[in-house]
Amino acid sequence: MKLDLGAAWNEAVAMMSANKEVLLVLGGIFFLLPAMLMAFLIPAMPQDPIQTMADVERLGEQVQAIYADWWWLYLLAIVIQMVGYLAILALLRDGRRPSVGEAIGDGAKALLPAIATYLLFTIGLSLVLALLLALTAATGGIAAIVTVPLMVIGTIYLAVKVSLSAPVIAVEKVRNPFTVLARSWKLTKGNSLRLFIFFLLIMIVYIVISLILSMIMALLGALMGAETGAILVAFFSSLVGAVFTIVMIAAIAAAHRQLAGPSEPRIAETFD
Repeated sequence: MKLDLGAAWNEAVAMMSANKEVLLVLGGIFFLLPAMLMAFLIPAMPQDPIQTMADVERLGEQVQAIYADWWWLYLLAIVIQMVGYLAILALLRDGRRPSVGEAIGDGAKALLPAIATYLLFTIGLSLVLALLLALTAATGGIAAIVTVPLMVIGTIYLAVKVSLSAPVIAVEKVRNPFTVLARSWKLTKGNSLRLFIFFLLIMIVYIVISLILSMIMALLGALMGAETGAILVAFFSSLVGAVFTIVMIAAIAAAHRQLAGPSEPRIAETFD
């Protein structure tokens, strides 16, 4: 089955419209608040000009120091956002229209399988990339002409192939990480390029909106003062990020619905 991008987008919009009240609550709890807390609590990344290798080393040390001090908050935010991601997927693809509490419960139940699947994919990808890097080093960099593009294109391709892993976990209730990855690979077969274009278009819109917003916030910051400007930037960037995340989740849910078929409750409704 070929993915219909127009139909998938219409389905995503319809799902968001039908669940907008619950999405506002879940988006605020799991995406907006964590992003704002991180923006206000974690020191800003250094933006000093880089002119020499010493500047690069100093910048790297400063960044490492920030991560060393705040790793626990980054980890907590990732876990919270993963639960929200899975909860919204379960909500959008469940014909029963579950409550906020039920959606969060579904997301929490899917968390450990999602983490295991992510680690399995990351470890496997890292091993492949390490082999390609070793090959590049062994040839004195000559193979870089082939290996570097191969690593970039291969990573993107594999990311698309496993892009439906989350709905496989949250909607289909598959818990085995190997089965999850295999199922996502099967669902995306013949549609990798279409999915890539679908996600890329959404990403481009997000980048454009973020750039426009950044320019507006910079102007307001210059007019209202640095402190007020920083607060505005933190709030609106977190808000846009939360909205983008929900839109991307809806897009993934719509793509999964089209390629995998309706969820069990919706199938049951057909025969009621």
